[in-house]
Amino acid sequence: MKIRSTSSILSGSILIPASKSHTIRAVAFAAIAEGTSVLKNPLMSDDARSAVTGAGEMGAQVSLGKDWIIQGIGGAPVESCRHIDVGNSGTSLRILTGLCSLSKHAVQFDGDKSIRQRPMAPLLSALENLGVTIIESTGGNCPFTIRGPLQGGSTRVNGISSQFLTSLLIACPMAPLNTELFVDHLNEKPYVEITLDWLRKMGIRFEQKGLEWFRIYGGQRYCAFERQIPADFSSATFPLCAAAVTGSEILIRGLDFSDQQGDKAVFDYFKSMGMEISHASEGIRVKGGALHGVDIDMNATPDALPAMAVAACFAQGTTRLLNVPQARLKECDRIAAMATELTKMGAQVEELKDGLVIRQSQLKGTRVHGYDDHRMVMALSVAGLGAGGETIVDTAESAGITYPGFVEDMAGLGAHFDILE
Repeated sequence: MKIRSTSSILSGSILIPASKSHTIRAVAFAAIAEGTSVLKNPLMSDDARSAVTGAGEMGAQVSLGKDWIIQGIGGAPVESCRHIDVGNSGTSLRILTGLCSLSKHAVQFDGDKSIRQRPMAPLLSALENLGVTIIESTGGNCPFTIRGPLQGGSTRVNGISSQFLTSLLIACPMAPLNTELFVDHLNEKPYVEITLDWLRKMGIRFEQKGLEWFRIYGGQRYCAFERQIPADFSSATFPLCAAAVTGSEILIRGLDFSDQQGDKAVFDYFKSMGMEISHASEGIRVKGGALHGVDIDMNATPDALPAMAVAACFAQGTTRLLNVPQARLKECDRIAAMATELTKMGAQVEELKDGLVIRQSQLKGTRVHGYDDHRMVMALSVAGLGAGGETIVDTAESAGITYPGFVEDMAGLGAHFDILE
């Protein structure tokens, strides 16, 4: 599937869908909890379905509707849980690997082509130190097979992906022994804060010194819960960027700025570039206009890199997107991919080891590649709204990984999007 995108002016309001990060964590907690949990307004997307499928393989009973009802297993995965395919979901892969390490039975993990390129060695190494056996591994990538049970103890984890630490934080309370975690080189710190907020709400006992050291008390259990899933700041990045590059004014609804999601910082990024942003009772009113280049440390917000790279093309002067090496480890190498595709559109882009330098450019529509990466597809489609001519983005079906209603919601604002089969 392809998206054809042409120059547009936007107006009106948009309701942001639920958070993928919160939804997948909620599914994981509910799956291993004792009793029946209720997830209110979760995100129904491809990645969330992968998490639900994994929860079902572990033995949880899941009923999907407007709200999701999940009967948890109250402990380790069932004996019949021997294989989990996570599709394209890196978050599900990392979190479910930790939970399946609680089982004394071997469990194999695999996924699509992109997942087979996502690193797992730091998490697998950390789990080995806690009593887990890695039976089979393809150079630290999928497919791999693990066998527990996780015992606890002391381990060190490389935080090149915050999901490695999140996985350990969720699984280790159910180990029989206490666990001491040492964390090196942690990226994407707000995602860990989301996990810690969940643990506190679930009554889990742990100690911490910053985000570099944790003591997690063993022998704990998760209890069933009912929780409203917050709206997704990562998804909000795209209509925000679209308003910026088209000079439009829109209202963005449904966001809770008290939530721990790191991508709420993107609103500050755009404000620093000259965008008008104001909070109102009905939502966040944003207005594009004359943008100017800035330097942004994006370590905490790697998912925003594609959209910010697009915005940088429309900003006077030079924009530097820095300190985000982990963007190379997502569904694709987003640093290289954005440099390649924006250059096709006429952008002046310099690729750094850990980011991008982008100068104001007059973008022209052309055919660009989406890399089967939802954030690449959405960002390049937004670029087409401010470019001259016609932009066609391939692999557009991947937007459904986190934002199934992207095309329809943006069209509701007046975006000239067409679906080409």
